[in-house]
Amino acid sequence: MAKRGRPTKSPIRQNIVELLFVKGKAFGYELAKEYNQIFPKCTARVIYYHLKKGATLGEFKIHKIIKEEGNFSWGSTVERIYYELGDKAAPQVSDPVKKFFEKKIPPK
Repeated sequence: MAKRGRPTKSPIRQNIVELLFVKGKAFGYELAKEYNQIFPKCTARVIYYHLKKGATLGEFKIHKIIKEEGNFSWGSTVERIYYELGDKAAPQVSDPVKKFFEKKIPPK
C-alpha cells in the first residue's frame, strides 16, 4: 500500500541543495534570487517553505541567525537565517548550477 500525503522528495528542494553545496552558506532571499536565475521561476515563499521543510528533514541546518538594522518597508530590523547543508542532503552538482557559478566567479 502506498503512503498517503505528499512525497518528501522535491525537485525544488534538491535544486536548493545544489545551490548550497556550491555556496556553502546563504540566506533565503539570496537563494531565491539565484534560484530564479538558474531554474524555472518560483516565488520566494516556495523557497522559504522548502528551506523550513528541508531543515525538519535534516537536508538543511541553520548556521546562524543575524538581526540587521536598516530602513526597510516593513520596519527597522530584518532577521536573516543562514542555512547550510545538513547530514541528509545528497548534492549531485547539476550542470546549470556549475555553469552559473563559473560565469559568476571564473575558475583560477
